Amino acid sequence: MKKFLSSAKNKIESLSLKNAFQCLAVTFGVCALVLTGAVVFANHRSSFVKGQGGFESPTLPVSEEMFEGLAEGQTGLGEPSQLQFDDSMTVSYFSYRVRSGDMIGKIAEAFDVTSDTIISVNNIRNSRLLQIGDYLKIPTMPGILYTVKKDGETVDTIAEKYKIDAIKCSAINHIALDSAINAGSTLFVPDAELDWVNRQEINGDLFRKPIRARWYRSSRFGWRESPFTGARSYHSGVDMACPMGTLIYAALPGKVTSTGYNATYGNYVIIAHHSGYKTLYGHMSAILCHSGQYVTQDSRIGKVGSTGLSTGPHLHFTVFKNGKQVNPENLWN
Repeated sequence: MKKFLSSAKNKIESLSLKNAFQCLAVTFGVCALVLTGAVVFANHRSSFVKGQGGFESPTLPVSEEMFEGLAEGQTGLGEPSQLQFDDSMTVSYFSYRVRSGDMIGKIAEAFDVTSDTIISVNNIRNSRLLQIGDYLKIPTMPGILYTVKKDGETVDTIAEKYKIDAIKCSAINHIALDSAINAGSTLFVPDAELDWVNRQEINGDLFRKPIRARWYRSSRFGWRESPFTGARSYHSGVDMACPMGTLIYAALPGKVTSTGYNATYGNYVIIAHHSGYKTLYGHMSAILCHSGQYVTQDSRIGKVGSTGLSTGPHLHFTVFKNGKQVNPENLWN
């Protein structure tokens, strides 16, 4: 026994020393990367004239969309708890705490469900915001939660919408195939997937950046110190600073609904897209499209300028979802 304990102690000490050297190496590596990034970024910024502008307000606009957080659960990996009722086919869930290195896809694979399942059940609106320590509910089978849109929907119509087994859906939710369901009711739809628009929104792959050349973010979406008054104000989009004349592209296919000039945005373009989205591009030096024109993500719609309320060459880019301003950086890849 003494010999075993002595050997174990030597191994632990050896591992500790090895880990210490590994930590020291990682620390030096991170510092080197940070310093290198700082030098590159400083050189990058110095090559442009800083540009800021666009609409801002001293209070939070009513149109601002707030994202709900992840669902809370119990600490650690708990015992499954029943969500539905049928004895022969029930849906249960585990409570899982996110750890370092976790990604939604990896977690889904470990529990034999889909990424859509985890996103839907936990009402995740932005997969990039998943943090260590967050709690996730993991069901015991793949599927998504569906909220009934209007009175009179049935398991049959929902199953048809998602192209899944209606009998299985009926059994899991303990609802007859043709029973009318009230609006607002939530069902677990086994084997269903999110539609492609929702999936791309949540994963940040829906839009392309409207500037394809080098640029830097001179002003974020949300609260900032006003470049005009110095007061705290709310900025309705992202300012993308880059040289005068840089080409601007449509961030998503759609129809140009308005072009023109105003005192705030200078030369601007507004494009309507699918799923309730609209985009606004401001401070252009030149407009290269016209109202009524259909555009793709490869369409050149204008050139960067400093027209309107602006401190230098940049593109002011705003995204609206059903009339509400949303953060563009949550939607582009």
